[in-house]
Amino acid sequence: MERTAGGDQNSGLTAEQKKQLKKERRKAKVSGKATQSTTQVQTSFPGTDASSSNVLQKSKAELRAERRAKQEADRAAKAAMKAEQTSGGSKLKGPQVPANIQADDPKVQKKAAKKLEKQQVPQRAEGQKKVALFSHLHQYERSLSITSNMGFGNTGIHPAIIQLGLQYAEGLITGSNARCAALISAVCRVIKDYVTPQHKELSRDLEMKLKPAISYLNQCRPLSVSMGSAIKFMKLQISVCRKMSDSEAKSRLVDSLREFVRVNIVLAGKAISDSACTKISDGDVVMIYGNSSLITRVLCDAHKVGRNFRVVVVDSRPKLAGRGALRRLRQAGIQCSYVLVSAASYIMPEVTKVVLGAHGLLSNGYVMGSVGTSMVAMAAKACGVPVIVCCEAYKFCERVQADSFVNNEIGDPRDLLVKTNSHKSNPSLLDEEDWKQMDSLKVLHLTYDVTPPDYVAMVVTELGKIPCTSVPVVLRVRSTDT
Repeated sequence: MERTAGGDQNSGLTAEQKKQLKKERRKAKVSGKATQSTTQVQTSFPGTDASSSNVLQKSKAELRAERRAKQEADRAAKAAMKAEQTSGGSKLKGPQVPANIQADDPKVQKKAAKKLEKQQVPQRAEGQKKVALFSHLHQYERSLSITSNMGFGNTGIHPAIIQLGLQYAEGLITGSNARCAALISAVCRVIKDYVTPQHKELSRDLEMKLKPAISYLNQCRPLSVSMGSAIKFMKLQISVCRKMSDSEAKSRLVDSLREFVRVNIVLAGKAISDSACTKISDGDVVMIYGNSSLITRVLCDAHKVGRNFRVVVVDSRPKLAGRGALRRLRQAGIQCSYVLVSAASYIMPEVTKVVLGAHGLLSNGYVMGSVGTSMVAMAAKACGVPVIVCCEAYKFCERVQADSFVNNEIGDPRDLLVKTNSHKSNPSLLDEEDWKQMDSLKVLHLTYDVTPPDYVAMVVTELGKIPCTSVPVVLRVRSTDT
């Protein structure tokens, strides 16, 4: 009825009026739908109009900044969650400690034993009756042979390396320079006898062959600082020979290793001697400790150029190495006196200079030397006597150490108590059987000590006269040169 009525109402309109009426109805219909959709959006999501207008008004840079801030917040939240989990249950990762100063940790020693077994290197038995304060260090005893279970040809270790290790263990080769030169000589023999297997590269296979040899030497006696520098140089030279033929690479390696000895030991010793001689004047009373080949050379060269001085040789048990230095100095015609280390402070007022050798110079400026060196330097400091240390630059190391307890080498305790074959002339305090039965008696035989840089006036190297605190600078220069 309504439609009919509408049709009757429109029947009197003209064609143009009808078209205009249809347009108006169409517009009204479209506007009604838009209003209805907007109302539904507003009822479902309040405030949609305001947020959409804000998004349209924001620039692309602002949107990127918001996304970046959200990502940073998510990362911070993840890091905080990870830190909570780490502090709650899992172990914190600290600095890595070498296995050789964790002898009291069964897990670390078990892992080290597996590594040696994989390399087919015999493990040296641990010494008994250790001092509790030094239980974290290995105690090497000559009575416990490392080669007793080694069959002939069962391992891949060269006979020259086995011989060298036994000489280290028995104390036939001592001194930093002598041990380093002997290592280089043995490695040159290994390289000459080496034959590259088929389908293998010399640089990689030779380095794998040398790893068991180095582990074996470390079992015989801990590696010295000078030997560590030689091993680093050796690995660097092996990596350089990758694109060479086998014969050319072997020849280059042997020549470079011999050049290492010539430059860092022979020529460096000559340069140090020439520089240190200028510090010795007529009438000086020079005190030395132990038997350092470099110090003996300095004093002999100073005597050859006409300097008139006297030397006080300080020695200590059990090795009494100062007798060797005393013998060489007397053969050179130098006037000498010989005292034990217990009398160093008594005779120090007569001394004008103290010249000491070094096993190595640490990165924090401490001087590592034979046990007793720190005592002599301390007595000289108390009396106002300058202490001069002569040391080659290749003995500088990046290790930091402020005492003799954390890292050291423990020698055979029998050297301090009983009579051995190498020291038949020395009186023995106890028989070996009596010492074994005395469980309450424990002996400590330290090999090295460290001297603070405050006790040392200067260090004479082939690079010049420098303070102890310049060790990091020398290490940086040497690393850039190599």
